Amino acid sequence: MKTRGQSAICVADFRHTVDACLEDFLQRKLRAAAAHQMPDDAARSLRRFLFAGGKRLRPLLCLTGYHAAAPDRVHPGVFQAAAALEMFHAFALIHDDIMDRSDTRRGQPTVHRELAVRRGAGRGSADRAHLGTSAAILVGDLALAWSDELLHTAGLPPDRLLAALPYIDTMRTEVMYGQYLDVLATGKPAGDLATPLKIIRYKTAKYTIERPLHVGAVLGGADAGILDACTDFALPLGEAFQLRDDLLGVFGDSVRTGKSCLDDLREGKHTVLLALAFQRADTTQRTTLDTLVGTPSLTDADADRVRSIITATGARDTVEQMIRTRYEQAHKVLDDAPFPAEATHTLRRITDSATARTA
Repeated sequence: MKTRGQSAICVADFRHTVDACLEDFLQRKLRAAAAHQMPDDAARSLRRFLFAGGKRLRPLLCLTGYHAAAPDRVHPGVFQAAAALEMFHAFALIHDDIMDRSDTRRGQPTVHRELAVRRGAGRGSADRAHLGTSAAILVGDLALAWSDELLHTAGLPPDRLLAALPYIDTMRTEVMYGQYLDVLATGKPAGDLATPLKIIRYKTAKYTIERPLHVGAVLGGADAGILDACTDFALPLGEAFQLRDDLLGVFGDSVRTGKSCLDDLREGKHTVLLALAFQRADTTQRTTLDTLVGTPSLTDADADRVRSIITATGARDTVEQMIRTRYEQAHKVLDDAPFPAEATHTLRRITDSATARTA
């Protein structure tokens, strides 16, 4: 195994480079819109969304995957490929917020809410909402198209790009199926654990962790051993990441998370957390859960009643234990993974921050 020292990949420098790729690309789109007398608020809304925050986790994993395979060199096009993953993620989140009827994301109005206000002056509330939703769908579609453009104009070696495309195609299919399963299950939470675990596997574990690592690794010329190790590491970490997200969606501080801690309960998200609570609830608790979870008008007081049941049934503690188990699995994989020291150290830091986060 190559050992390039123990320092982690510089996250701050990497984020700056990826953000510069995104900013340069969007500025060119704004100039093109002006030149063709097209409305520029689509690109501006997307820019606002991209730079309102976000962990840049998928781009970082893409770069780390590349370093796992090619520790001694970095092709400059990899940064733009990583930026393409963040652009695709913007598409997914914009559409996800519409499906979840969320009002805020990263502490700011969601794109469909923002566009309803910006473009809906003089319309009735229903017309404003419909306009905002329609416009946000199109902004998300632009982000999807532009993620392809970023990737294909990155100047990557043609053979490496060709090798990476199947992984990107698979990633997109997996997250769409995961989201589809999530939509079908929302509003009907029950004691079934298989469904939310399957959603986690495809909507988060593969999309957020495994495929970005694979894309970077393939761009770096990885062999099968590196790709297999990426998978063995990614799946438990991705599941832990989403389990933490589910806890934050109910018990988190909305100031830190940037999202309401009522949304998941109001929507009736079929999460592992709620499945365990439904599974273990007594008759009285089950009646309360059936009455309150999935109610759009759920109040803070109602949410506190649901939270108390989740805690009393032990569901919250069980999810915490599930996170710890998967955290340990991910670290154990790194003990023997055929990665250079710098990539391993970065992945350990990502594992720690992804599972212990408060936002």
